[in-house]
Amino acid sequence: MRFTTIVTLLVAVVTIVVCAQQPPPTFHSDSSELVVLPVTVTDKHGQLVTDLSRDRFTVFDNGRRQDVNLFSSEDTPVTIGLVIDNSASMRSKVGEVIAAALAFANASNPHDELFTLVFDDDVRDPLADRSISTTDTAALQAALSKLVPDGRTALYDGLIAGLTRAAEGARARKVLVLISDGGDNASHATQADVLAKARAANITIYTIGVFDRNDEDANPGILKALAEATGGERFLPHSAGPLISACAHIAREIRSGYTIGYVPPDRDGAFHRVRVQVEADAGRKLIVRTRPGYFAAGVVTRR
Repeated sequence: MRFTTIVTLLVAVVTIVVCAQQPPPTFHSDSSELVVLPVTVTDKHGQLVTDLSRDRFTVFDNGRRQDVNLFSSEDTPVTIGLVIDNSASMRSKVGEVIAAALAFANASNPHDELFTLVFDDDVRDPLADRSISTTDTAALQAALSKLVPDGRTALYDGLIAGLTRAAEGARARKVLVLISDGGDNASHATQADVLAKARAANITIYTIGVFDRNDEDANPGILKALAEATGGERFLPHSAGPLISACAHIAREIRSGYTIGYVPPDRDGAFHRVRVQVEADAGRKLIVRTRPGYFAAGVVTRR
């Protein structure tokens, strides 16, 4: 059986038909300086909670309660970057990764803007520097099916490129999905460079660790650090099925979250820690995840 046929069969099992063709929902605010937080709420079983009203949310900035100026629970389109490890360690897993990437696209908002980057010794764009709709799975499959994993791993360079590209995206919300073993042995950028850029950007990073137990280059710790620094989540699937499920879960989570915005209390150029609290019904435990903070803009001095 040919490789492309295998991938097609895998995708067929997990394909979610997206029928909605209505215009993408949008949100607006009178202030261009809002701190905008993507917020995910789950129950104690990890199930997404999507029916909460605005008055259930309270935001604290450096411990001080803030007025919520923007609230949305709509399925708002996002700019999404798939950043995929194409190094030699991925040779036995490339079919699974392609199937998972296509499952992610099929489960996403049809109005999402999608780009993809792959990295081995260097960083490349298999879609030739263009973004596509998540409905264009044929283009995505054609691009990824040409991958031939080889060489070393420039993970940090791939993430720097992904963060830069996502920041230029057309959608207000930005997300990166990284599929890798977490190792790096070829980047010019450092781990500190990536974490600093990730913390400064309003871009959520989801990480999926794909590696064998005897993989000496695997670094699940950096995958966890990247997710925690940006309000995302780390997944460590051990086979093709859980890998595909992780990608579908991430797509559902992106579509099921809340967007909260408030006017920053200070323009001091410092890092502000953020906490979002949700009022739950009696006897119900809710878990809230968002980015841990942001760098406030500095005061502009005129001479």
